[in-house]
Amino acid sequence: MEIWINPACSKCRGAMHLLDEEGAEYTVRRYLDDVPTEDEIRAVLERLGLEPWDITRTQEAVAKELGVKEWARDAGSRDRWIAALSAHPKLIQRPIITAEDGTAVVARTDEAVRDAMSRS
Repeated sequence: MEIWINPACSKCRGAMHLLDEEGAEYTVRRYLDDVPTEDEIRAVLERLGLEPWDITRTQEAVAKELGVKEWARDAGSRDRWIAALSAHPKLIQRPIITAEDGTAVVARTDEAVRDAMSRS
């Protein structure tokens, strides 16, 4: 498993704490420092079964500056959203855990973390 985290995020710290308590083996990716490429974001979205706007933190200051709330949410706009997530990784919802079975979850709850662990 790999977990994308922002160390300043309490949800990320909570998810890692639960993984540690359960003895799970995982790799940490500090995605603000090791920014995902557009292709990596596409791959994670496929694993999540979500669209880029589903994992965009629209309340972030940069989201407001870009005006993402006004962007179209359709297939033709998908690349624009993905480019914004890669250019401004703070916009990526966190934490994201990629499981061994090829799926991924946005692990903002203990239940979601346990779900990811059950898939590995």
